[in-house]
Amino acid sequence: MEFRKVFDTIPEQFDKYRPRYSEKLFAELVSYADIKPGKKVLELGPGTGQATEPILNTGCDYYAIELGGNLADMMKRKYGKFANFDIVNADFIIHDFGDQRFDMIYSAATIQWIPEDIAFQKTFDLLNPGGVLAMLLTKADYKTPNEELYNKIQQVYSAYFKPDIEYKQGSFVYSNAVNYGYVDFEKREYHGKREFTTDEYIAFCGTHCDHIVLSEPYKSKFYDGLKCAVNEAGGKVIFFDTYVMYLAKKPI
Repeated sequence: MEFRKVFDTIPEQFDKYRPRYSEKLFAELVSYADIKPGKKVLELGPGTGQATEPILNTGCDYYAIELGGNLADMMKRKYGKFANFDIVNADFIIHDFGDQRFDMIYSAATIQWIPEDIAFQKTFDLLNPGGVLAMLLTKADYKTPNEELYNKIQQVYSAYFKPDIEYKQGSFVYSNAVNYGYVDFEKREYHGKREFTTDEYIAFCGTHCDHIVLSEPYKSKFYDGLKCAVNEAGGKVIFFDTYVMYLAKKPI
């Protein structure tokens, strides 16, 4: 199974433990892109809606495309009551949007799963002149709050984290948007904090794509090792989060 499809196997766990974003980020995004009733917005791969409701609440015409059928079904259960909500269960890479065009396209930790040439060219073509592309992600730091625990967790990873297929990150370059006609590229950062109990931390780890596909005998040893490390440190893991927002515009 492709890594980008494994999240669909854990919709409830994904919904409960994946990080949200800061209110300030959404306030600035809505203001920057002038999102309001009558504006058309496309969210790429919303998952279970970690970045959906603040945009829906603007009254815009919200449309989403979600690869996972289980994730799309949960989105419908959560947001189907909104008159301005619509979603299609399809693959952005090959989906035909027809004559649909949007004033903003945004993703929360999703666009990096799409090859750059398709991601940037297709979003550019789907935007109205002056439209905004917004790309959100979270950088999580649990070393700064407790370096000793961080080091123990790294030891567990070294000993037992043996996924059958390696997940290689970092190939998507957000600033390359300018190579496809986008202008006014910029990066903004916001900050937050999360705190997990031992069980919550284990469940959160289980929402990472390469963790989902761990197999035995390593899987049990890996999670047992994490549980022991966190319990020995007081049963708490703190994350200092940086919410990153990349913005770019299609010229008028």
